[in-house]
Amino acid sequence: MYMVYWTQVENEQTMPHSQGFPSEDMSGALKFMEALRTRQRAGEPVCFVTMCSEHPDSVGFPGVAEPHPDYSWKKRRK
Repeated sequence: MYMVYWTQVENEQTMPHSQGFPSEDMSGALKFMEALRTRQRAGEPVCFVTMCSEHPDSVGFPGVAEPHPDYSWKKRRK
């Protein structure tokens, strides 16, 4: 899944926004971000446009963590 986040400034107040996109629609998320950036370049009060993804089949937990006990990775080079 992809999430696009952006901020709009309205009456000197920052308003955070987000919109989700399914895992198979990365191009839709990128097009949406480009539309937001086009608005920003045109002078609209849009800022902090960014995208984040979370893979549903990830082998570990997000962030820094110890590997699962059954995970055995070995460096090939010495």
